[in-house]
Amino acid sequence: MPATVLVVDDDAAVVSPLARFLELEGFNAVTAANGLEALTYLRGGGSASVIVLDLRMPVMDGWFFRREQLRDPAIARIPVVVLSGADQDRVAEILAAAAFEKPYTLSEVTTAVRQLCAGV
Repeated sequence: MPATVLVVDDDAAVVSPLARFLELEGFNAVTAANGLEALTYLRGGGSASVIVLDLRMPVMDGWFFRREQLRDPAIARIPVVVLSGADQDRVAEILAAAAFEKPYTLSEVTTAVRQLCAGV
């Protein structure tokens, strides 16, 4: 059974190719347009081995999502990979397993996801 990667980003131009690439690499990709959708998915019984997270999104941004995730013991241990076009100086606040600044390559993100899934 392939590992599930939850991709949380409001930009369809980012989400669509990343989700397709992850699926071509053997992962099951699930997408959410913001942190609230991601929390709803996870708290509703959805699973994820890794979360790929944008920081700047409407409704609920990546920082707020991560704080909520860490407060919930059922989902707190899911590692997060941050993808951000800004705020690189604040990425440490997220306690991410990995972080990539846009523009990034799909292969480097997939390599990080694969390594995190192997550790799960």
